Amino acid sequence: MKTNNFHKSKNCNDDCCGLCCTKIEGFSVNIGNTEILKDINIHIHCGELTAIIGPNGSGKSTLLKTILGELKHYGSLNFLDAKGARNGSPLIGYVPQNLNLDNSSPTSVLDLFAACRTRYPTWLYIPKKVKNNVLEILKNVKAEHLIDRRLGALSGGELQRVLLSLAIEPIPDLLLLDEPVSGIDQNGMEIFYKMVSDLRNKFDLSIILVSHDLDLVRKYADRVILLNKTIISNGAPEEVMTSDSFYEIFSMKWHNEMKTNDINNGG
Repeated sequence: MKTNNFHKSKNCNDDCCGLCCTKIEGFSVNIGNTEILKDINIHIHCGELTAIIGPNGSGKSTLLKTILGELKHYGSLNFLDAKGARNGSPLIGYVPQNLNLDNSSPTSVLDLFAACRTRYPTWLYIPKKVKNNVLEILKNVKAEHLIDRRLGALSGGELQRVLLSLAIEPIPDLLLLDEPVSGIDQNGMEIFYKMVSDLRNKFDLSIILVSHDLDLVRKYADRVILLNKTIISNGAPEEVMTSDSFYEIFSMKWHNEMKTNDINNGG
């Protein structure tokens, strides 16, 4: 399911070589005297899906929050348009792990879109043209049938599809996905990853995905970054996921999880 567009036509390694690219350079985050992230450098061409993997506490979600501008940091973030139409700060779309909702609220999917994308008072009236526009957006993720459904009545997978469609309207330069299939069953995860891959190809998106689903990362990602406060390894999925650093980090993660389970079970 890997994309093969013109952005991959040159062997540029980590340099953008004049291609459409998002550059994250020298990102570092300190909270008090604690170093959370150190010297993060990532270049992502349009059409690439980059997966961030690493143990708990490695800074994966912190990196996304930093890219979003929610945390004070060192370094720079720049979007470079190959056609020269627009350079500077990228337009970013974001899908969080989850959304805290009042399940009893009557708010519908249409209400959510109208509140986010229009100036209309949604509690009074939503024009038909707005609804038609939302239907077209939802078609990108095969969710148009959910338009009148209450948000609180959606399954986890349905809600993530709605949030994904909201994140790509308008089409961003960079799409951030923070463990978007957390709590979704295996079939739902596969559907979501396939959908993200199709959107990447359709809109030539640059995507950064934080994930613990290593089999799906191996299948869908163009590049994998192994993060543990700094970049430990960066390359093709097979290269990173067969490296000594990968086995060291994830065998220790497995060992710690087993030890925690033994303690919790009185072992």
